[in-house]
Amino acid sequence: MEYNHIITLIKEMERLKNNTRTAWTSTGRQESIAEHSWRLTMFSMVLEEYLHDIDFNKVLRLSLIHDLGEAYEGDVSATIAVDPVMKLKKEEEALQRLIAPLSEKTRQTFLELWWEYNKGETREARLVKALDKMETIIQHNQGANPTDFDYLFNLEYGKTHAQFDLMIQSLREIVDQETLIQANNKKLESH
Repeated sequence: MEYNHIITLIKEMERLKNNTRTAWTSTGRQESIAEHSWRLTMFSMVLEEYLHDIDFNKVLRLSLIHDLGEAYEGDVSATIAVDPVMKLKKEEEALQRLIAPLSEKTRQTFLELWWEYNKGETREARLVKALDKMETIIQHNQGANPTDFDYLFNLEYGKTHAQFDLMIQSLREIVDQETLIQANNKKLESH
């Protein structure tokens, strides 16, 4: 019977393929939550050889789990002011609903990882938070965005999360330079 519950969860997780984010791909379609989580996980994975004091098994798990709470109501743009406590509460409720078919032990593991990410107290969680913001900005820089897209917003978006490590700060500086180029190109196009 427990095997059926695992399949039920996997079927329910399709929602993450269908729910879109407020970022566009280079072909002009909105990306899914699942696509963002996949690329964030790959971004995390390629950094393993550079960050020796981090548990990358945990990093990969955090990367995969961090947005599971968006399975039912989707992503909310960072440009929209929301009550962060209510947002977190709704996402936790969604996560609880999503993982309900699983065993108590597995539910507990998922919840602990999700809370670790959201609290951002461990080096692993800080890394994933920093990369989560950077992956979003990279997608914005690559995407075929609407004409009213505000690239300059991204220069401060999640910037403080990158400050825990010099290498991550350096990556963020590259992303910010690309963002400035996009903002300048947009300005030139509008003239």
